[in-house]
Amino acid sequence: MTSPARLVIAAPSSGAGKTTVATGLMAAFAGRGLAVSPHKVGPDYIDPGYHALATGRPGRNLDAYMCGTELIAPLFAHGARGCDLAVVEGVMGLYDGAADQGELASTAQVAKLLKAPVVLVVDASSQSRSVAALVHGFASWDPGVRIGGVILNKVATDRHEHLLREALGESGVPVLGVLRRAPAVATPSRHLGLVPVAERQAQAVEAVAAQAEQVRAGCDLDALLALARSAPPLSAQAWAPELEPVAGRPVVAVAGGAAFTFSYAEHAELLTAAGARVVPFDPLRDEELPEGTRGLVIGGGFPEMYGSELSANARLRKAVAELAASGAPVAAECAGLLYLARSLDGQPMCGVLDADARMSQRLTLGYRDAVAVSDSPLAAAGTRMRGHEFHRTVLEPGAGPSPAWGLRQPETRVEGFVQGGVHASYVHTHWAAVPGAARRFVEFCAR
Repeated sequence: MTSPARLVIAAPSSGAGKTTVATGLMAAFAGRGLAVSPHKVGPDYIDPGYHALATGRPGRNLDAYMCGTELIAPLFAHGARGCDLAVVEGVMGLYDGAADQGELASTAQVAKLLKAPVVLVVDASSQSRSVAALVHGFASWDPGVRIGGVILNKVATDRHEHLLREALGESGVPVLGVLRRAPAVATPSRHLGLVPVAERQAQAVEAVAAQAEQVRAGCDLDALLALARSAPPLSAQAWAPELEPVAGRPVVAVAGGAAFTFSYAEHAELLTAAGARVVPFDPLRDEELPEGTRGLVIGGGFPEMYGSELSANARLRKAVAELAASGAPVAAECAGLLYLARSLDGQPMCGVLDADARMSQRLTLGYRDAVAVSDSPLAAAGTRMRGHEFHRTVLEPGAGPSPAWGLRQPETRVEGFVQGGVHASYVHTHWAAVPGAARRFVEFCAR
């Protein structure tokens, strides 16, 4: 049994201000001296970076599609261990989840799995009395979801606030905060969402501080904390990366820096538990792989924003190509796939894969049900994994002679590359769902 105080921050739709409110609450409560555990519903990598900045703890994802509903509470308990409060930022609208899968992977489902009260963030900028009907509808739609309060965002004036409060007075859902429009708290966006913390560290620190100040000024923190503490005990054994370690502690280099910011905290934990010595490196700055590298993990990010810098680092590109040619295990997802290609927007990359990448206007987005087509250091052929695809680039060809995955939604196709020890794909996966993948990878590194 575990019973950390907890809140889920949700909204009727995207764009209402969930990230601003959730991050501001995390920072405000951390500023009070509380140990705050940050979480994000869904596969998003960027928001957890801001959460980590606000709390000083790793931002962790809770994705019921990729990890399964049975792992949501254990992963939550793992992240929240030893904390006074957990704040969970939702995804999209409260009841939006995986396409054609009912409530699966929705914020509402995660809130129910965590027995957590929900605070609904409402963009009130273009309404007054109608806000009561909106809140009533969301509060009554699913009796299993407990909406414990509302935070009104983008409120224009004192008169506007009065009208909103008056309308909501009859809804039975208390107003726990009112936030005015505040340009200082805005976080810039581009083609795949917010700009990651690693690309704007100083400005991100300022933005999080402004969000905390806005929340402190406009929200009833005592009432919000009392609501969080009203959550009942949660029957869940904390997830733990418990794997039989491989002998020899092989060095696994993990790409990071501004170009490769997408990773789940559990991946490094699993690699370490499997016996690896995880060493980060930055392909924008480091001209050599870490000493003794036996395996390489290159996750997602924005190589398209740093194509010229990545291309200019010819020494590292050569080192990556030589490591791959030696048969060493290389796991590359999305940005890593592009980095291993022959070129990206005409600029030379590592040349490990006989493929070329370019930016596109088309957004590829959605969950993927994947089956390993070819044996690789990451998965044996036939292994089923669930993942997520999110990019505005095109790789030609999209699959090699030995594809990485066979995908079954939204259409049946093969995707990615397996050659030698390389497994490269657009599909992001969460290894907590299949911890054997991490140990298999480390085993191949130790050979």
